[in-house]
Amino acid sequence: MTATPGLGAPRPASPDLLRSLFRRHAAGVAVITARGAAGPVGFTATSLASVSAEPPMLSFGIGTAASSWPAVAATDHVGVHILGEHQRDLAATFARSGADRFGPPTVWGEGPEGVPVLDGVLAWMVCRIVTRVPAGDHRVVLAEVLAGDPARPGRPLLYHQGRFQALRD
Repeated sequence: MTATPGLGAPRPASPDLLRSLFRRHAAGVAVITARGAAGPVGFTATSLASVSAEPPMLSFGIGTAASSWPAVAATDHVGVHILGEHQRDLAATFARSGADRFGPPTVWGEGPEGVPVLDGVLAWMVCRIVTRVPAGDHRVVLAEVLAGDPARPGRPLLYHQGRFQALRD
């Protein structure tokens, strides 16, 4: 590899390099939920993206080694929750391996299609999974939005430099 004037020397691609590069990218924080064979499952995601307006579709990534993957692989529907800046603890709970994600203080109920829906989020959607695309050690899930509620006021939670953060003016 050759260096470009004004830029640092490029490093070869690796998982550590990718993580280091994406720490520079601020991302919104979402929690994805699904019904699992043994109860509800969920995980924190920063890979949420709008894909299409007609039909309304979104995408997110999930690691195939994640504890939620078997449920997401088997289900037809997921809940997608956009977190507010007041929900750092909720984001951390759903990001932590081995945590009781649906126990107190998490407040949730059963939503459309039996999907676990979290209380107090900025917005939530129930989606029908259209496909799961292999992408290395992850799957990119494409899902059609069936219903949702964007009504709660507030500012979004962000993930940047390895931490949950709020917007600054």
